[in-house]
Amino acid sequence: TSVRVIAHTNIKDLNLRQKKAHVFEIQVNGGADAAAKVDFARGLLEQPVNVKSVFDEGERIDILGATKGHGFAGVVARWGVTRLARKTHRGLRKVACIGAWHPARVGFQVARAGQRGYHHRTEVNKTIYRIGEKGDATSASTSADLTKKDINPVGGFPHYGIVRNDWIMIKGCCVGIKKRPLTLRKSIVPCTKRNEPVNLKFIDTSSKFGHGRFQTKEEKDAFMGHRKADE
Repeated sequence: TSVRVIAHTNIKDLNLRQKKAHVFEIQVNGGADAAAKVDFARGLLEQPVNVKSVFDEGERIDILGATKGHGFAGVVARWGVTRLARKTHRGLRKVACIGAWHPARVGFQVARAGQRGYHHRTEVNKTIYRIGEKGDATSASTSADLTKKDINPVGGFPHYGIVRNDWIMIKGCCVGIKKRPLTLRKSIVPCTKRNEPVNLKFIDTSSKFGHGRFQTKEEKDAFMGHRKADE
């Protein structure tokens, strides 16, 4: 018997225009029977669940979300078909022949224009490099880099701003754009590769807007000295 809890995001903690929280169901796994699952779920009622109580560093997780949308696109951008010759009649960014006379319909394999992007995708087995906690001023420090700094780069993250809550660092990229919600879950397909221990040496917190010479605001102020912008 499956038991699910109805959870929602704490949208007030984010400095976003959106006010409505995201509501979704989460299945409760484990436990001897359904009664144990219900007891566990009842203990979480009206309680916040932070990311560190669910995932661990070095663990592999699945990430679900919607990709970046590009609107209505033609066959060249959408499917990568070859353009036609230079003097082609009625356009050249097309598919020259979309099929034979019979069967008298267009096959699903034929490239056609339509929606590109904003598709739901699932990426499996993404390694967690680090989980940071809210208010930790040394969350981006490592054993090889003892500079006291948090995860925010100088000037904040482009198109986002300052991270003020718990955060999670994964290997590689993930789907979607900034501020778009993602779903993290335990890995369903286990990874067969050897799970190497994660040992971060350096986390770059230089500015992502310019050339990024300084790791912290204090380091920049010490080098630049007093400036008119500081007045």
